[in-house]
Amino acid sequence: MEPLTIILIVAGVLLLVIIIAMYNGLIRLKNEVDNAFGGMDAQLKKRYDLIPNIVESVKQYVQHEKDLLMKVTELRAQATSGTMSNDEKVVLDNKISSSLRGIMVSVENYPDLKANENFLNLERTMNEVESQISAARRAYNATVTDYNNGIETFPRNIIARMMRLWRKEVFVIPEVERENVNVKTLFNN
Repeated sequence: MEPLTIILIVAGVLLLVIIIAMYNGLIRLKNEVDNAFGGMDAQLKKRYDLIPNIVESVKQYVQHEKDLLMKVTELRAQATSGTMSNDEKVVLDNKISSSLRGIMVSVENYPDLKANENFLNLERTMNEVESQISAARRAYNATVTDYNNGIETFPRNIIARMMRLWRKEVFVIPEVERENVNVKTLFNN
């Protein structure tokens, strides 16, 4: 064999090994995103299971907040329907988070409810679940960022397109939640 043929064969084998390594790396990133979403989805399911308990507890004390409670119940039903994409779940979860914060703010106006042992237990549990969801969101966003970087950088972006891997959306806080909280208005309601 001529040296040029050997060099071409070695270069071809090396290129094949590099392509296989990039392909496997992209598959690993895709699976990590799915795994991170699964962890976050488990926390969201925990929250969805908790919502009916919160709604029932709050409903006994806060009759005129019925619309908000109905909205949370409807959003929970949508979330557990099982027909949503991951991106749709992200949007729905943001709506549920906002509604639950509305319930917690409404509770501030009802001292009897705040003193109720069942509600206090639910509130503690809800705070714990929200903390776990927050941690899961951070892990998901970090994994999605790694994935997006992996599929958008050269030369992996060429292989990613051939594999039909597309950019994923991270959880983003709605603009309203970025504003400073005006505590004075919370206590004036």
